[in-house]
Amino acid sequence: MVRDMKKLVCAGEILVEIMAERIGQSFLAPGPLVGPFPSGAPAIFIDQAARLSQPAGLIAAVGDDDFGHLNIERLRADGADISAIKIHRGAATGTAFVTYETDGSRHFVYNIRQSAAGLIEIGEEARALLAGADHFHVMGTSLFSPEVIEVARNGIETVKARGGTVSFDPNIRKEMLDLPGMREALHFVLSKTDVFLPSGPELFIFAKASDEESAAREMLDRGISTVVVKKGADGAVHYDRTGRTVSPCFAVDEIDPTGAGDCFAAAFVSFWLRGAAPETALRIANACGALAVTKKGPMEGIASLAAVEAFLETAKTGAPA
Repeated sequence: MVRDMKKLVCAGEILVEIMAERIGQSFLAPGPLVGPFPSGAPAIFIDQAARLSQPAGLIAAVGDDDFGHLNIERLRADGADISAIKIHRGAATGTAFVTYETDGSRHFVYNIRQSAAGLIEIGEEARALLAGADHFHVMGTSLFSPEVIEVARNGIETVKARGGTVSFDPNIRKEMLDLPGMREALHFVLSKTDVFLPSGPELFIFAKASDEESAAREMLDRGISTVVVKKGADGAVHYDRTGRTVSPCFAVDEIDPTGAGDCFAAAFVSFWLRGAAPETALRIANACGALAVTKKGPMEGIASLAAVEAFLETAKTGAPA
């Protein structure tokens, strides 16, 4: 069955995440930390897809260090294609240090662009991976330099030339729009996108309309076939040319929100590629997003399809009491 399924490929940063242990803890003073955890939005996405038995591979780069090998072994163990993850001696694997504020927000200290992640390229292994790809997924977080933008552009053009499809999760902050080449890159990605997966406020970075449905319709009018607005605890809304589908969230106790949106996107895209109805794809995606927040660490809550199905048998929709 897996051999007949479409191959999903993504390119972007791999890093480890190290977290403050206490809510309200600051990095301006020493304090207890927990980690390292495998991380990086593209790595989380590909890992979740692989756990759902979707053929999935990642174009990335890590250092020849413990952090890099930690990530590679996690992806390998979960069934992802790691053939295009390049190991660079003399370069450090990317890192993200995270604190959690009392209002639920997070503060990050990153080393991505100057890490091995900044050395991602389309080499022989990446070309081989793309040669078998049916779908390419783009993360806005991965468009952090002109060199990495070129990798995404190459991936999109290669897959599209083969008759494949593209999905785009902007996962982007407004201040990133002023990075060199960012606006041009976003315009290019959107022009090639089949499945657009913005979080609520992100939709209005790209659309002129002031309400969600009009903004989603604006995206569809640009040639995008499917728009899925991720709304966290409020579930998700699917738009296409046939109408609108609303899917509620599931009630769980949140431990760590990092990676939930990536898991949602991976699940939705995987089942969209399988031709699932919007209601089915959204329900599984919401379940993956819910399970993702129940453990500390961006990949620790990633669930297999069997675990997701077991969760759905007893899950209740709505925010936890």
